[in-house]
Amino acid sequence: MTSSVQRKRIRKSPDDRRAEIVGAAATVALTEGLECITLRRIADQLAVRPGLISHYFPAVEDLVAEAFGSAATAELESLLPVGAPDASPLDLLTDFFARTTGPAYDDMSRLWLNARHLSRYRPVLRERVLTQEHLWRGRLSSVVRDGVDRGQFRAEDALLAAVRILVVIDGLAGHANTGLGNHPSAATRFAAATAERELGLPEGTFSPTVDPA
Repeated sequence: MTSSVQRKRIRKSPDDRRAEIVGAAATVALTEGLECITLRRIADQLAVRPGLISHYFPAVEDLVAEAFGSAATAELESLLPVGAPDASPLDLLTDFFARTTGPAYDDMSRLWLNARHLSRYRPVLRERVLTQEHLWRGRLSSVVRDGVDRGQFRAEDALLAAVRILVVIDGLAGHANTGLGNHPSAATRFAAATAERELGLPEGTFSPTVDPA
């Protein structure tokens, strides 16, 4: 006599299920684009019914905004972590500029471009983009202000310095969509060079090893 063993289904808490849905949508956003997020697409990815997704996100626009917000927040916490006890402001920014250049950062650059473009037509996403931009300016200006207080940086206006640095990073990120490569080192480190000028630091502080070219 044969017997069948039924797999026990694990019931997830509402918070865990919601986080799972947002995580799956964030992955789609990073790899395929925000336009590819649909309730059915995420349901297929999680092997659940679309009705489960719509239970948590009746409007797909809310899920799109949450997906972007989740990915952008994870990026912020990774690149400029709060409360790193052994990291000085100078250490934080040195690591920051090392990690915001090159192919490893391109997916996130494309997502920001994608979100800013779509936010022209999607009010919910626009609010989330503005929120994330505010968080980025606040976090970076806080690092700059801390560095000034410790005597590592010189800046009359920490917020203005942060905005100028972020504008340059955003401008360089525009190349992520074109696939252009082999830029001269002066171009790839333009954001770091801008930060060095804004913070009164010697040239090369944020990139001690400069590629010959």
